[in-house]
Order: sequence, then C-alpha cells, then structure tokens
Amino acid sequence: MTLPAPAPDRTAVVTGASSGIGSEIARHLARRGHGVTLVARSVGKLELLADELRGEGVRAEVVAADLTDRSARAGLLGAVEARGLTAEILVNNAGLSTLGAVARSDPDEEMAMVELDVVAVVDLCSRFLPGMVARGRGGVLNVASTAAFQPLPGQAAYGAGKVFVLSYTQSLAGELKGTGVTATTLCPGPVETGFGARAGFSDEEAKAALPEVMWVSAAEVARVGVEGLDRGRLVVIPGTVNRVAAALSQVTPRSLLLPLLTRSHPGLRE
Repeated sequence: MTLPAPAPDRTAVVTGASSGIGSEIARHLARRGHGVTLVARSVGKLELLADELRGEGVRAEVVAADLTDRSARAGLLGAVEARGLTAEILVNNAGLSTLGAVARSDPDEEMAMVELDVVAVVDLCSRFLPGMVARGRGGVLNVASTAAFQPLPGQAAYGAGKVFVLSYTQSLAGELKGTGVTATTLCPGPVETGFGARAGFSDEEAKAALPEVMWVSAAEVARVGVEGLDRGRLVVIPGTVNRVAAALSQVTPRSLLLPLLTRSHPGLRE
C-alpha cells in the first residue's frame, strides 16, 4: 500500500466532489479513514456529503470554488492549510464537456472546458505536489477517460484534454519515482453520473451508442480508482470490456475507427 496513513491533521482534496465519481471517491477515502476536503461550486451538495462523511468518523471540510477561475485555484492550497490541514492526497476529478462539431462550437465554452479539464489539473498538481515531495509521501489521482485512448469526434476538445491528462500523469509518475509520492490516472468508460446531460445528451442517447456491458457505476469506478491509487498503479480502467476496448482502439487504424466513431456519436446527429 502506498497511500499515507490517515491522521486528524491530514486530508484528501477531492475536486468535483458534489456528485458522481467525485462524491463516490470521497466516500471510499472516508471509509478508509481519510479526512476529506470537498471542492466544487455547489455548496449545498458539498455540505450534505460532508455531514454524511462525518458519520464515518472522519473530518470533512467544504471549500466552495469555481476551478475555472485561476484566482480561486490559486487560493485552494492556502484554504486547506488555513484549516490546519496537510493535503496528503489530491484527486483532480472536476471536469465538463461540450458537445458537437468544432465548426459549430462556442469559443468561450470551449475555453472554459479546457481551463477546467486541463489547466486546472496542471495548476493544482503544481501547487500541491511540492509539499508532498518535501514530506516524502502522498498520492495524486487524476481522472481522465477511456476517451484518452482514441479520437472523439463530437467532443474533440474534451477527448484531447483527456489525452493530455493521461500523458501528463504518466510523466508525473516517472518524475516522482523514489520520492514516496505516486501519480495514477483513472480512465472510466461510460458512467451514469448526469455528466452527459450537462454536456447536452442524455444517458439514453449515450447507451444507444455504447453497449450496456461498457457501463460501470460511479461507485465501482471510485472503488477501483482508490484501490489503484493505493497500490501505486499507473493507469486504472474500470471494467474488463473497457480495458479491452481501450487496447483495441489504440491499434485500430484511424481510417477505420474515425468513421465508426463519427457515425455513432450523438453530438453529431442532425
């Protein structure tokens, strides 16, 4: 096991913790005895989750922050330390997606997505990792997607962002070897979290494009992700079918893969 031992003055910072995979990751960490600092914009949802987790006997803090805002991100480490806490675990889970062809996209929406899905990951790792390395312990879990293993027409910038997160985290893992700090990428396939609805398509539309056997619950994704982080694994892909699909997508010629992906994506339907 590689994660630091829980302690009253130690915390796991979980972004995007108000729902879905983020809230489930916080639950799994709390069951292991880790205190958690929950970060998102939805204060009400965070407070409800914090009350629930305190019932697990751990310290649960709430920090309201819009992580698309660079000044808000810059203050996050200080907000944790001001509570007398040391961030031993960082989970970069917050994310969003746009939907549709790039030629019909809204530039402001695209930039907000890149700010959250890509820039925030780099920013927070750059701020939290120095302390972990200095202490000789810690773990980073960056949430990407199986989209990191293939092109994603219909969500081009989102998919490319997940490619970045995967490559960036693997590079971090190489840099951190021997420091006592680990970096793991969690790459879920389709999950029923409401994420698709926020992007502009329903779970029903997504299920029409993706086989039922690929779908994994948010609780299972979180369980596998936290276990992978604790074991110091480089990449974690929940679900056997998703692992096989990710491997196949990397070796399938793009001339065959792209037409299939383009036809099946709900964001490109007229």
